[in-house]
Amino acid sequence: MASTMLSLASATPSASLSMQESHKEKVKLWSSGLSFNKEKINPFSNTKQSFGRISMVAAVNVSRFEGITMAPPDPILGVSEAFKADNDERKLNLGVGAYRTEELHPYVLNVVKKAENLMLERGENKEYLPIEGLAAFNKVTAELLFGADSPIIQQQRVATVQGLSGTGSLRLAAALIERYLPGAKVLISSPTWGNHKNIFNDARVPWSEYRYYDPKTVGLDFEGMIADIKAAPEGSFVLLHGCAHNPTGIDPTPEQWEKIADVIQEKNHIPFFDVAYQGFASGSLDADAASVRLFAARGLELLVAQSYSKNLGLYAERIGAINVVCSSSDTAARVKSQLKRIARPMYSNPPIHGARIVANVVGDPALFNEWKAEMELMAGRIKNVRQKLYDSLSAKDKSGKDWSFILKQIGMFSFTGLSKAQSDNMTNKWHVYMTKDGRISLAGLSLAKCEYLADAIVDSFHNVS
Repeated sequence: MASTMLSLASATPSASLSMQESHKEKVKLWSSGLSFNKEKINPFSNTKQSFGRISMVAAVNVSRFEGITMAPPDPILGVSEAFKADNDERKLNLGVGAYRTEELHPYVLNVVKKAENLMLERGENKEYLPIEGLAAFNKVTAELLFGADSPIIQQQRVATVQGLSGTGSLRLAAALIERYLPGAKVLISSPTWGNHKNIFNDARVPWSEYRYYDPKTVGLDFEGMIADIKAAPEGSFVLLHGCAHNPTGIDPTPEQWEKIADVIQEKNHIPFFDVAYQGFASGSLDADAASVRLFAARGLELLVAQSYSKNLGLYAERIGAINVVCSSSDTAARVKSQLKRIARPMYSNPPIHGARIVANVVGDPALFNEWKAEMELMAGRIKNVRQKLYDSLSAKDKSGKDWSFILKQIGMFSFTGLSKAQSDNMTNKWHVYMTKDGRISLAGLSLAKCEYLADAIVDSFHNVS
């Protein structure tokens, strides 16, 4: 509560109020939120002051947080809020990367339900996890990423700590970089997932961009990417999307990954992978981990953040991990101890429910095989939608434009190449909600809606500059 000084002045001392009138005025002023400064109106005070001036204090409701401005809406989550407020029956939400059924309903994997039933049958408790998370989860998630027979697993050269999905795992790694490798820069692809820059900004880790997307070809600017990685200061961290690049859906070929590894190795850079779609991009866990395993096989030290939001549909469970591959088991043990030290004041320890689901599914051969089959179905549905959208665009667009880049992209997203103005037209005219960079989530599209979406894209592309 802030206070403001008010002064009431009378013309002359002889014009002052009588004692009775003065008392009434005090009561009246007090009820109005005004209080007298007793020191200044004390008639017996020896201090020099004008008898014709009465000073009072008024209580004013001014928040200590008055200087805090309104934050802008989240560019991705804000799309869903706008979608919910739209009453048009044709509306489509292609903003948030969350899998939907052909009926556009949220989907809980059957294997997840079975794993949860197992937890209930066992009567498992809700006690605190250790700071590093559930041991069984940490074991299976590292093996899933690198392969159970990987030398780095057998030699105990990887420090794995359960994190709050991919975002929290990236944030832990960023804090590790800031604390123990101060001044090191992180290279981020242009464009990238919208939260990457926020994470490094909040961790006070400097970053710069490397070229990735070529708007002319709606493909990978591989030469620009290599040139920028070469030009970066030696020892930089290079943030790479392990598979299904977000937002473009454009991945390097196996041969290009080899070249990227060559340059990173030559420059003594540290690869830093964000793996959010293992198994969900191609339908194969091993194929989607190939880029990470390539770098690990070269003996490089590297960081890998994992998430199980997409491939197991555990969006709200916030389950993921940060893995730091080190040159020795001793180094890995020390790195893990410091990751725990960072996590303790940040969130103390991670949630248990999602960790147990992953441990149960990956650790049980029958459930594991069932999960792989469900992932293939989800990835297959998205591939079918991608093909249908391409067919619809090719049939409706008579300009001769080549839309085949849609088929070359992979994963749940497609980078349409639409500008901000064209994306706005998609929303304002066609009620298609998407991010302003032209990204659409094919996971939120059904086969039945592909032709409508194609109409919207063709109109926006050709009729909005």
